[in-house]
Amino acid sequence: MHSTLAPFATDFFLRALLGGSLVAVICGVVGTWVVIRGMAFLGEAMGHGMLPGVALATVLGAPVLLGAAVSAAIMSAAIGVLKRRGRLSYDTSIGLLFVAMLSLGVIIVSHSRSFATDATAILFGDILAISAADIALLAGAGAVTVALAALFHRAFVAAAFDPRIARTLGLRPEWAHVALVGLVTIAVVASFQAVGTLLVVGLLLAPAVAARAWTAHIPLIMLGAAGAGVLAVAGGLLASWHWGTAAGASISAAAIALAALSSGARALTARSARSARSTQPNPAA
Repeated sequence: MHSTLAPFATDFFLRALLGGSLVAVICGVVGTWVVIRGMAFLGEAMGHGMLPGVALATVLGAPVLLGAAVSAAIMSAAIGVLKRRGRLSYDTSIGLLFVAMLSLGVIIVSHSRSFATDATAILFGDILAISAADIALLAGAGAVTVALAALFHRAFVAAAFDPRIARTLGLRPEWAHVALVGLVTIAVVASFQAVGTLLVVGLLLAPAVAARAWTAHIPLIMLGAAGAGVLAVAGGLLASWHWGTAAGASISAAAIALAALSSGARALTARSARSARSTQPNPAA
């Protein structure tokens, strides 16, 4: 077998590729709305907001994914409460919760003697350790994500462009926002093992940015983002295998490289189209 294809003969690489591809689909669907709504800071905050739950689960020997889910759910609920009842702006509320959760997580993990090893997996992920049970959970999370995105599609669209129209149509933009925060939570938790808390936003944003450069049709952006994410996962895993780099960081770097290449290619295409139109003879002349 050619050395380039050698990784595909190993079970752990195939599990990582399948699990990472499921994560890419989840992030492609959710990341489309994150980019359209300008919610990148929320995604970053949710990624770091998982740290206390992950750290506590690590110290207690409980399932890390469960700790991440509980911590992210608590943070999303706290964001919702502050948004409805607090006097602070939305970004300020997220920023305060972000720092509070991050500080709490560092305090918890500082009591663990295995802090250095655990912190590496927490911050940068361990996609090569994905198991068959993890893949089943990711498949379930993907099904829930697609179902919720389809169910709230009209509400998301209306709330994104004019919340007043959404209220007039009876779509309740407040509930749409809660659902969207829930989707971001699912995506961040699902991406945690693949790329860790520090790099999760790269996989959430970059594929959607790459796809949005070519179309404004939301379902097509989602499909393109999912495809770009799968390509980034495959490319990052192959780079990690052949060059000995960290898998999670390689995946995030590949996703960002795809976004840059896509934007550059789109700009060149648009420039070529303008040049072609300018050189065409004027029929009225």
